[in-house]
Amino acid sequence: MGEKDLAQKTLEAYNDVFADIVNVLLFDGKQLVQENELEQESSDSIYKVDGKLHELKRDVAKYWKHNNIRIALVGLENQIETDKYMPIRVMSYDATAYRQQLLNQYETAPETGKQVKKKNAEPIYPVVTMILYFGNIPWKKYRTLLEIVEVPDELKPFVSNYNTNIFEIAWLSKEQVELFKSDFKIVADYFVQMRTNKDYKPSKQIIKHVNEVLQLMAVFTNDNTFEEYQNLFIIKGEEMTMCGILDKAETRGKIDLLYKLIKDGMLTVEQAAKSINISVEQLLANFKQYNLIL
Repeated sequence: MGEKDLAQKTLEAYNDVFADIVNVLLFDGKQLVQENELEQESSDSIYKVDGKLHELKRDVAKYWKHNNIRIALVGLENQIETDKYMPIRVMSYDATAYRQQLLNQYETAPETGKQVKKKNAEPIYPVVTMILYFGNIPWKKYRTLLEIVEVPDELKPFVSNYNTNIFEIAWLSKEQVELFKSDFKIVADYFVQMRTNKDYKPSKQIIKHVNEVLQLMAVFTNDNTFEEYQNLFIIKGEEMTMCGILDKAETRGKIDLLYKLIKDGMLTVEQAAKSINISVEQLLANFKQYNLIL
């Protein structure tokens, strides 16, 4: 699995973020899913075709449990581009999960070696797949099976449709964004602002999972600046906000420029310090912090 794939999944794999996404996008902000009710499900499903085992990979999937009873299996799939065949992909994920449940209803009887129904088999629970779409154009088509399958009129009464749950993050309303309580609020807010304003006013919300937020933003925006922020400014244990990170980035940019001008002989240290209204001692301390040696 590549680094980009891992980056997409790491933030959402945290229970607080996963529960927040489900509560806002499925339940309009009602706190129905609690962090401690989530249990990681293997994102790799195994199924057999023609006697061979095949693997089906989800991005993130968790069991929603209450009193040790499984209420549902919820999967998250991330998309940056629209996918014509998404309904079929989702059908594959869901059908594989249901088939696994069906297989778990039976066990091998030691006396006969035959498959028999388990006495205490877990009831079949629903499978829900959510598509989180981070693209910058609307997802107008390919939400249902019948949009991509050509069905003769005579067969239409007999072909079941299949709907997908696609959530266009950049098109969430401001009210929806405000419902988020986890770090996902920062992510959603960024995409909504960039779509509506073509600019980003950073939030002062404290980020809980700083590295993971910046990794995800780097992947979904295709902007490596977020990864540079992570490498340059994140100090373990330090409380960070997007506002603070961008302020640090701006300061670092100024320090780098002044350092270059001093090294090129275009400014003295005193002139450089005066240009940003700090003392020579503070400027030299900043150079030292960033390993810039005069």
